[in-house]
This record gives sequence, structure tokens and C-alpha cells, in this order.
Amino acid sequence: MAARGGVEEMRNRVILGEFGVRNNFRVDVIHMDENTLEFDMVGIDAAIANAFRRILLAEVPTMAVEKVFVYNNTSIVQDEILAHRLGLIPIRADPRLFEYKNQGDEEGTEIDTLQFQLKIKCSRNPHSARESSDPNELYINHKVYSKHITWVPLGNQADLFPDADLRPVHDDILIAQLRPGQEIDVLMHCVKGIGKDHAKFSPVATASYRLLPDITLLQPIEGEAAETLKKCFSPGVIEIQNIKGKKVARVANARMDTFSREIFRHDDLKNLVRLARVRDHYIFSVESTGVLPPDVLVSEAIKVLIGKCRRFLDELDSNHMD
Repeated sequence: MAARGGVEEMRNRVILGEFGVRNNFRVDVIHMDENTLEFDMVGIDAAIANAFRRILLAEVPTMAVEKVFVYNNTSIVQDEILAHRLGLIPIRADPRLFEYKNQGDEEGTEIDTLQFQLKIKCSRNPHSARESSDPNELYINHKVYSKHITWVPLGNQADLFPDADLRPVHDDILIAQLRPGQEIDVLMHCVKGIGKDHAKFSPVATASYRLLPDITLLQPIEGEAAETLKKCFSPGVIEIQNIKGKKVARVANARMDTFSREIFRHDDLKNLVRLARVRDHYIFSVESTGVLPPDVLVSEAIKVLIGKCRRFLDELDSNHMD
């Protein structure tokens, strides 16, 4: 329901004319789960579709590790590489609850910084079998995972976020491997940022769109030709019907086509099928890194796009007045 709410917000604002799209504009949610969202945007220009995609990639803010204070690192991973790895771990924290950190501020505060700690030391397992050669049996804490990262509240954050589950999105991200006596002791500061500044702030793994395929059979295709036609397309695009004892091909779901052009290998079929795309029907696919649900990312991208449009109109008005 949350995804549909975000899409309804976009629909209402577009109808109000903030995007200046066509009268037939509509949004259809096709599929949504915890991390992915597929929806159709119909009745817009390519410029708006691409702007929306680029905003999802680079201008929707998230929280990510910005500073790493290394107190002890005796692993084989250099400090710089360790800090880089930690920076790329997605953090489950709602950026809307925090402010952007001022460039001149060295110390973080509870309103603009999240603090995490990674402190772990490898030791031998006294209960392992003497003849064992398996590191999982010989050593304790020899693999450092993202689950070992813990939140250290700053200021009154423990009171501000009593129910917040502030942690890495995934628990099984391997950070380093240790051997007995080696340890890692670091403190991390997470701040709010956007993908335009650094890829670690990008909230999506992928954000893409494609035009809806349009497949038209110019004349009836029957018998063996129908079977051959079916094999030329992705599964589900063409189906075979039995009409009066004859196999007849029909387009079942053009949306599933990947435009492989396999049909042009067959001289007897290539002139019987017309392949095109619906020029104002965009199929969007959004895959979140897990920092925020994909429907929330779409809603936030809408707000950014609307803000850009308003700023542009305000600048036009101010120039006109001058």
C-alpha cells in the first residue's frame, strides 16, 4: 500500500500540471516486493523519464560511512582499503531524520551523524580437534562480517530513536579475515549525502527504464511457421492457439519481449511481423540497496524532481521581472 501511496502522490501532482505532461498520463504498479518495484509511466516524454532515473541514481540522499577512525588494525587489510570497504556497506537508516553535515564541522552531532563501532579480535578455539585444518573450527572471529558493526548513539540519539534498527542492511558482508592475535578496532561516522558526490550514497542498485514493445502480426501465421515464430521470441510473448484444428500464432504479452531480432533470421517470417515500441510508455525497474523501500525512493525522487521544476520556474520569473 505504501508504494501505491507514493505513486498516487506522483499522479496527483502531475495532473495538477507540475510536470507539464500529456493528458493521458497514468502510473501502473506492476510488481513490488521488499527491494524491487516495477511500474509503468505512460504519457511522458523521454526527457522526464531520464531525469527521473538520474535522480534515483544520484540525488536521493542516504546515510553512509564518511569518516573512519582507526584505533587498531593489525589485519592484512590496509587502513585505506578497510575504510573504503566500510564506506560501501549500505546502512539501514532513514536519511529524512537527519540534516546534512556542514563542511566546516569536524565533530558530528546527533542531528547529522550516526556513529558505529567495529571492534573484534581473532583467537584460537581451545575446543577444536587437534587434527582439524578447517579455519572455522580452529579460530574464533576469524571472519569479520558487517553484523559485527554496532551502533553507538551520539548525544540523545538513544532517546530520539528508541525503536530504530540502525545497522548495516546485510549481516553477511565480509569485511576482512583475521588470524589469532590480529584485531580491528575502528569507529565510523555516517553522514547524509547523495550519489552525485559519491557512489556510496546511491540508494539503488539499479534504476532503469525501457519502452513498451509493440508487436503486430501483419497476417495470420499458421502451422509450423507459428511454432517457429514462437521460438523467435522470449517465453510468453507468442502463444499458439488451436482454431478449427489449425495452429495459429497470436501475440500474448508483448511486454515480455527483449527485442532479440531473432525473427530477421527467417526470410519467410521477417516481413510478416512488425516490431515497434510505444513511444510514451516507459517500464521502470527500481531495485533498492535496502537502505529504504523502493516505493519510498520513488516518492523521494518525485519530490526532488518537483523541487527542480519549481526552482527553474522561479528563476524564469525572477529573470522576467528583471
